[in-house]
Amino acid sequence: MELGSESAAVRRHRVGGERREDPAAAAAALQLEREAPAPESLGAAGRGGARTRKRSPGGGAGTGLSEARAVLGLALYLLALRALVQLSLQRLVLRGPAGSFEEFDARQARDYLEHITSIGPRTTGSPENEVLTVRYLLEQIKLIQDQSNSIHKIAVDVQRPTGTFSLDFLGGFTSYYDNITNVVVKLEPRGGAQHAVLANCHFDSVPNSPGASDDAVSCSVMLEVLRVLSASSEALRHAVIFLFNGAEENILQASHGFITQHPWASSVRAFINLEAAGVGGKELVFQTGPENPWLVQAYVSAAKHPFASVVAQEVFQSGIIPSDTDFRIYRDFGNIPGIDLAFIENGYIYHTKYDTADRIPTGSIQRAGDNILAVLKYLATSDMLASSSKYQHGHMVFFDVFGLFVIAYPSRVGSIINYMVVMAVVLYLGKKLLQPKQKTAHYAKDFFCGLGITLISWFTSLITVLIIAVFISLIGRSLSWYNHFYVSVCLYGTAAVAKIIFIHTLAKRFYYVNTSDQYLGEIFFDISLFVHCVSLITLTYQGLCLAFISAIWIAFPLLTKLFVQKDFKQHGAGGKFLVFYLVGMFIPYLYALYLIWAVFEMFTPILGRSGTQIPPDVVLASILAGCIMILSSYFINFIYLAKSTKKTLVALTLVCGITFLLVCSGTFFPYSSDPASPKPKRVFLQHITRTFHDLDGNVVKRDSGIWINGFDYTGMSHVTPHIPEINDTIRAHCEETAPLCGFPWYLPVHFLIKKNWYLPASEVSPRNRAHFRLISKEQTPWDSVRLTFEATGPSHMSLYIRAHTGAVLTQWSLGNGTPVTSKGGDYFVFYSHGLQASAWQFWIEVQVSEEQPEGMVTVAMAAHYFSGEDKRSPQLDALKEKFPGWTFPSAWVCTYDLFVF
Repeated sequence: MELGSESAAVRRHRVGGERREDPAAAAAALQLEREAPAPESLGAAGRGGARTRKRSPGGGAGTGLSEARAVLGLALYLLALRALVQLSLQRLVLRGPAGSFEEFDARQARDYLEHITSIGPRTTGSPENEVLTVRYLLEQIKLIQDQSNSIHKIAVDVQRPTGTFSLDFLGGFTSYYDNITNVVVKLEPRGGAQHAVLANCHFDSVPNSPGASDDAVSCSVMLEVLRVLSASSEALRHAVIFLFNGAEENILQASHGFITQHPWASSVRAFINLEAAGVGGKELVFQTGPENPWLVQAYVSAAKHPFASVVAQEVFQSGIIPSDTDFRIYRDFGNIPGIDLAFIENGYIYHTKYDTADRIPTGSIQRAGDNILAVLKYLATSDMLASSSKYQHGHMVFFDVFGLFVIAYPSRVGSIINYMVVMAVVLYLGKKLLQPKQKTAHYAKDFFCGLGITLISWFTSLITVLIIAVFISLIGRSLSWYNHFYVSVCLYGTAAVAKIIFIHTLAKRFYYVNTSDQYLGEIFFDISLFVHCVSLITLTYQGLCLAFISAIWIAFPLLTKLFVQKDFKQHGAGGKFLVFYLVGMFIPYLYALYLIWAVFEMFTPILGRSGTQIPPDVVLASILAGCIMILSSYFINFIYLAKSTKKTLVALTLVCGITFLLVCSGTFFPYSSDPASPKPKRVFLQHITRTFHDLDGNVVKRDSGIWINGFDYTGMSHVTPHIPEINDTIRAHCEETAPLCGFPWYLPVHFLIKKNWYLPASEVSPRNRAHFRLISKEQTPWDSVRLTFEATGPSHMSLYIRAHTGAVLTQWSLGNGTPVTSKGGDYFVFYSHGLQASAWQFWIEVQVSEEQPEGMVTVAMAAHYFSGEDKRSPQLDALKEKFPGWTFPSAWVCTYDLFVF
């Protein structure tokens, strides 16, 4: 609405309050309106005069929107959208008996899955992983080979690579592997093929978990896809290589062994990686590329049940989520483009004992199989695979539309679309701002004041929820929403909404006194449009493909505004306006809720395993506040259109206050042992014996205990009532002179977990005792000292190195030869081997600028016993049994030896 050309309805809307209070004044106002020569001549004067009239207690709008109608309409609207999102997410493929031998059969894949998981936990180096699972895979591959069509050729290879590499993941570390296992199958035309597409899964699991979703189900899907493709009468143009890798949980070792050493790796032109961050649901395409937009187009063209988002890709690649997949290895060490897929639902039981085959719906397996089969077949018969280098440049904007289809277009096209949307906003707002000065002075002033009020309302809502979150964290009630997500909405969501409404209500009552409610509704719609426009410009300038979201949040609201503008001017904010306005907002709000679901589906479980240093309530409250800001943007104008907000504010405050009191009283317990929907607390128990040596090799300290790590912010506060001996009197103390505080970290996550406990216990005595010794010490011609070591022990060992003052670690025989520090400045090396391995020998070179009496370097080694009888001890078993059912204690035996050189 243009300020200088207010309609008669708007002027009647302004003086309506006075009519109710003073009939004489109302009559005078009507007479004034009748005598007006034209609306344009009174525009500016009417706007200025509105400031001098008294607003009625009801808001000055005789035709204002009913508070009850507005609240009910918005609530039902959002609930309906939420139901549609849920319906979309639950659209899994459920079929009867397979109609054709050449179709993917989820029942057969489930049979594979149940056989693999029945073997039990499959850690690298264990007989379960290296013998039993490999034997089963080879048996099934042989059966598939026997049933294959004669137009195809199947070759099978069991690879046992040895290698080393460094990653900047988890703060930086180096990995070394020896004799680990890959089962590799190549399906190709009978006459052979020069090019190949790779499908990757891993059959190993983390310790103490059956690993059904991560990643046995993916290997089961791949076996069934191999069966279908090999039985097909349709000839392939290119080869399909199926890699069943046996050491992904060892931080991506087996994929590195394949892509850097296997003779078939050189023929791979693209890959599909099957992963899991949850159990069941839809498999999400959350990474593609790098660049190579043709791969996205392949997925778009072939996938039967698409679920993909460039938003997930850019969030994951930002490093916010503390996880990584084999995608990184193929990208960084093989320079190969690919597609990364993962199940993301129900991450609460990911990497726990509850990750069992029965929790994965058959529909999830079927839709994953249909998609993988279709995409692999498309790539294996595509012309682009052979000449992929021609199509490697450029990024793609891609997103699925509620699982029905995928929209994808080049990012450069996206930039053009984005700037066209920006120009539409510029024209819309410019038309108002570039009117003659007397018509726009008040509009410009009110617009920028309203912008300030909106930003203040969002900022104060964020501060409010953060204050609540910090208080909840300080009193020890973190994660109260972990098992009851609605608690977070009732606590933080209502607080954020109430704060926004409160700030705007104050502005309406005390700043925009006597101003038309319709005029204010229009002003704040324009402000929301402007904010999203700034967001779109910023994201597009940064080169982020997720800018398309802001474009959606501008285009549809702007079209809606233009459509309802005439009726809004003539009849105000009535029921018809409300219906048409909400219908016009359907697409942006539905898609926003679709994305918000994905955000919370991934992040909520992660906050239960994000360490002791990050307050999860602060993170969740911030995310919720951000979502409320986005969702509120085009509903802020309803605050000004409504006659009152008093009842809404009271209701929101009551809900927030009651929830706050219930949370503070401990009513909502964070964890659950419900067999149907477990949400366990994760705890690591390591029964260790530590031995510290001095520079002369003498033992200066030796102790034993059970080292306890809780993987969430609550530490052991909920466990102590059940196990009183685990309390703050046994908090572990950092050994300042030892690398990584002198404890046997399995992964370099010491910077995430700084609260741990050390319960005194008897010594451990594993039969396969680890040994570590210095083989030689040499002075090099370039004035450094080379130390050569030898280590033997179980399948998993960790090496920690710290250079002393005046010494620098310059080279070593690991990774690419350049030492990589972990967070904190120490060096972390992750070592694993298969069932059989020779002694591990390596060397380091130390440059010493000045001799120190305490030596030049400290080296420590931890041995982790994850399988067999060595992983257990009577005291460890006894303590583990004391843990309540709502915990998942993962326990094993360790030794730790520290030396100074």
